[in-house]
This record gives sequence, structure tokens and C-alpha cells, in this order.
Amino acid sequence: MNRRDFLKLSGGGFILSAAALGGFLGTRTPNSALRPWINAGQYEDLRLRALSYAILSPNPHNRQPWEVELLGDNKIKIYRDKTKNLPETDPFDRQLTIGMGCFIETLSIASREFGLSNEISYFPAGEDGPVAVITFSSTSEAKDPLFNCILNRRSCKEPFSSMALSGEQISALSNFGDVFYKNEDVEDLKKITWESWLIEYMTPRTLKESIDLMRFGKKEINLSPDGIDLGGAFLESLSLIGLMTPESMAETGSIAYQTGIDMYDEMLNSTPNYILLKTDNNDRYAQINTGRKWARLNLKTTEMGLSIHPCSQALQEYPEMRDLYKKIHTRYAQKGQTIQMLGRLGYGPSLPPSPRWSIEEKIRKS
Repeated sequence: MNRRDFLKLSGGGFILSAAALGGFLGTRTPNSALRPWINAGQYEDLRLRALSYAILSPNPHNRQPWEVELLGDNKIKIYRDKTKNLPETDPFDRQLTIGMGCFIETLSIASREFGLSNEISYFPAGEDGPVAVITFSSTSEAKDPLFNCILNRRSCKEPFSSMALSGEQISALSNFGDVFYKNEDVEDLKKITWESWLIEYMTPRTLKESIDLMRFGKKEINLSPDGIDLGGAFLESLSLIGLMTPESMAETGSIAYQTGIDMYDEMLNSTPNYILLKTDNNDRYAQINTGRKWARLNLKTTEMGLSIHPCSQALQEYPEMRDLYKKIHTRYAQKGQTIQMLGRLGYGPSLPPSPRWSIEEKIRKS
């Protein structure tokens, strides 16, 4: 059952007509959770000004795992908030560390925009301490043009058009990773991403991890603007009439459960190109640097008018995913390499930004 069919079914009088839903749903934008996108740059302290852009970075499951401690007037410590861990799908915190790299790269880009250079010391007290200590100083260094893409950056979890990337686009994005455009590779990666998503979805404990992070509708999103936001006309309609709840999402065979499958089937199988980022080792520094590169890639695709969506389920390191993890590494990496990120590339629709905690909520109180 696709979205249009379901809305037609419920609009026919099941609970409310589509017309009656329209006026209500028009008021459902979670404005409080989206305010950080409007407030970016509105701070006197240049560190906070740069940080207000960094909090808009891509990150796994929108956990926003960063915390910041301000030191003096030119230094900060960045921590990973371990209460945001994803123990079922990211048991070794690899993906969350990549997310921290995205944060650091966006911070670096924004810092330069406001005349600051940054000297970064990673893991100065080991993995149990801060991820990085950053010291800022004035600079006349050239600004990074990718700064202008931060507010428009999205991770596009929607179907793409069938139009493939041009040779020029592929060449430009090959600076970030391996771009796949040949039909046999694209079809193979479609199969891998679909099968790996199904494993995550049909494994009760990994599905529960996602369901526990779902925010249903405006009120929940505003109260807790991290995790997976289920807002917008279609999803809030299902929630409003009681057909999309945490319980129904976990119930095999329910409308909500099947809707999830249908949506991802349509999305993952409408992909004309992929990009893959890999490293020669899998230590924390490699993961941080992958995040920095992914953040730049996401901004570069924005600059180019393209869409990107991370679909890295096959790279997750839990037992049920072992066979697909081995398959994708055997086919697309050399011995000893780790594939850190896999993303869909193409032309997707324009989307609203994702909910965010404010920078004030992410500053550690002394």
C-alpha cells in the first residue's frame, strides 16, 4: 500500500476525511525543534557562532551525540554523549564516531567563516575523555565556499529520480570516495542495501532500537528533537488516527509495519548511483576523518544540486548482518580495508531540515 492509496482509504471516511485533516496538519510544523536552523550564527561569542552551525551536521539516527565545554575565551572540549549510544546497530560506536567527525568538520568550516583557525588535538585523554580539544585563533585564511551550503544540507530519505549523474559530477565526487555508475554495480548495491535494511527491520532488537527513538508528531518532536522524527502530513495522519504507534510499528503484518517496508522499498530501489568511503584501518582517527570527509561530501552534493542519503546498514557490526558485511567488503574493498560509509546519490526532492537541539542544550554546565 503506497502513501497515496492509504490517504485515499482513510480520507474516504475511516476516521477523518483528507479535507478535514488538511487544516489540522497545516499547523503541525515542529517550529521549536527547527529553530536552531534559524538561530545559526546569532551569537556574539565566535565559538558559539561556529558551534551553532556545527550542531546542524549529519549524524546517525539524528542522535546529535555531541557535547561542548567552553574553556576560557579561545578553547573548547568536544565530548561524545554516551547516553546517545546505539548498542544494537552500532555496538562499537563506529558510526557515532563518524558523526563526531561530521560535527568537527562543519565546526572547522564555520570557524573559518568567522575569522578563526582551529588547532585540534584528538582524544587527548584517551577514548574515555573528550573526543577533541580545539584551540581557536584569529586567521586571515580564505573562507570555505562550502559554508554557504550548511543551511541547505539534507540527508534525503526519499525516492530519487531515475536521472543518473553526469561524467563531470562523477569525477568531482570521486575525490571523496568510489562512485558507482555501471548498471551491474548499481543493481548489486541496490540488492545489498535492500537486504541489509530488511535484516535491521526484521530483527526485533534492532527494530526496537529505532522505534524507541521515533518521535511521533509535532509535540514529541519539539520535546525531544533528536532521534527519528515522524512528522509531516502523511505520517502524522497515520499517527492521528492511531495506525502508527510504537506498538503497531513493531507488529509484523500491521499497516504501520508494512508501510515502513513499502516506503523503504520504493526509496532504496530508486537509486541511480552510489558512493562508498573506505579506509585502510578502522581506528578512531580513521572514523573521525571519514566523518569529516562525509560532511564535506554532503555539502558538496548540496552545492551541486544533488541529493545524498547514507544507507550503511550492510556496514553494521552485529551478528545478523555478518554475511552481508562480509559480502560488501569482499566485493568493494581490498584486504585490510574497512568500508566506513555507503550512500545513495541522485536527484531527490527538496526537504525541510531535521529537528535539532539548540546549542545552549549542548553546552556542558560547569
